[in-house]
Amino acid sequence: MSNRQTSALAPSAALTVEEVRSVRHWNEHLFSFSISRPPSFRFRSGEFVMIGLMDADQAGGGRPQLRAYSIASPAYADELEFLSIKVPDGPLTSRLQQIRPGDPIFLGRKPVGTLVTDALLPGKRLFLLSTGTGLAPFLSLARDPDVYERFSQVLLVHCVRQVGDLAFRDLLESQLAGDPLVGDQALLQFHYLPTVTREPFRTTGRIGDLIDSGALFGHPLVGAQRFDPATDRVMLCGSTAMIRELQAKLTGLGFTEGSNAKPGDFVIERAFVD
Repeated sequence: MSNRQTSALAPSAALTVEEVRSVRHWNEHLFSFSISRPPSFRFRSGEFVMIGLMDADQAGGGRPQLRAYSIASPAYADELEFLSIKVPDGPLTSRLQQIRPGDPIFLGRKPVGTLVTDALLPGKRLFLLSTGTGLAPFLSLARDPDVYERFSQVLLVHCVRQVGDLAFRDLLESQLAGDPLVGDQALLQFHYLPTVTREPFRTTGRIGDLIDSGALFGHPLVGAQRFDPATDRVMLCGSTAMIRELQAKLTGLGFTEGSNAKPGDFVIERAFVD
């Protein structure tokens, strides 16, 4: 980063200044980016952190604009990766989508969140149910060796409107082949179910519909064809409508919501919903 770029940015007790390392535009309304990772930065898979840029109208002396982003990269990675939508008139996102490698960016020092395995009771099957950019924390969890030690089967469901919105599809369809820590385990334990709602695709429909029809349990290695609170654990991340629908469905089946303070059968990221 040049002196000119960093002149308006300075680290603080809550923020560090990092460097954008890469940017990938998946389509006209979805992109991902990676940034440098401070040596002291530690996080649990599934947590989120604040990311931001200096306010365009107050550069040089104003306050940064910040937004919470789930960390998509695995905990062992040298860089931190994030997945974001593009909002043309968003106060931060409209500018964030224009970042390039080498640009400075703010990073919060303290990752937090409830989409972590610590908030779940022991179980046999782990269902990671996501819509849109809610995929991000599950990209991190799916590459965490601890997940495969805790659960015998891991099913990641990603529901989007269009096929082009299936970010990281190649990585997930390969069952994380080549991953240095979980590649061998994922080959036997990890299953990926992408579903599309507004275009023809091999699987179509909302997650709630897949549960009701039994299609969610279609893989022969997944096991039982229904949710069981005695053995199954569920994480939800995505649209508020999806989370509310599935939260009610799981509660009706006898699942209890977990937290960092009191582990349960399913968890949501309340910071994004509330």
